[in-house]
Amino acid sequence: MTDTKWSGAMWNQRYDRTDYLFGTEPAQFLLDQRQHLTAGQSALVVADGEGRNSVWLAQQGLHVTAMDAAENGLAKARALADSRNVSLTLQLADLRAWDWQEAAFDVVVAVFIQFAEPEFRAAIFEGMKRTVKPGGLILLHGFTPAQMHYTSGGPRIEAHLYTPEMLAGAFDDFEILRLEAYEADLTEGPGHHGAAALIDLVARRPV
Repeated sequence: MTDTKWSGAMWNQRYDRTDYLFGTEPAQFLLDQRQHLTAGQSALVVADGEGRNSVWLAQQGLHVTAMDAAENGLAKARALADSRNVSLTLQLADLRAWDWQEAAFDVVVAVFIQFAEPEFRAAIFEGMKRTVKPGGLILLHGFTPAQMHYTSGGPRIEAHLYTPEMLAGAFDDFEILRLEAYEADLTEGPGHHGAAALIDLVARRPV
């Protein structure tokens, strides 16, 4: 990514540790949406870092492609997958150059990908919408601007955070199954710990 603050090199440094920065268990958001997931589905996990969400999806029987810009993150994702006897397709890639293939996945997952400024974020959202199959789902989870009052993680750049109004507008051509902002405690490794202001989006591409 062209912004060095959020580059693969920066994330390589953050993931260069013996433990997992955000833990090895999936986001609670994914656990809460398991009713939408079916073994055999194809899934793309966007910028999944050390692989906690990708590995859990593979454990549910999905065929998972996980991409990230940090080699260290992907290496740890591979190790986590091996330890749980599942396989992933791992791709080292810069999201600015990612090929969002048309209608390629049943499910597209993006958890805490809030490194993108608004223009770049809009391009990511459009890419996610393009690459999910008709009838498929986008599962998006992140922080709201209220997170600026907490110290449990996330960018300290308000423009990178999500509001319900912004997500409703970005996905107004999809069927929105869930869009909710709320507060909860995070226990996701040392990187996400404590009270947090969160938001969920579940949206289905029209058939």
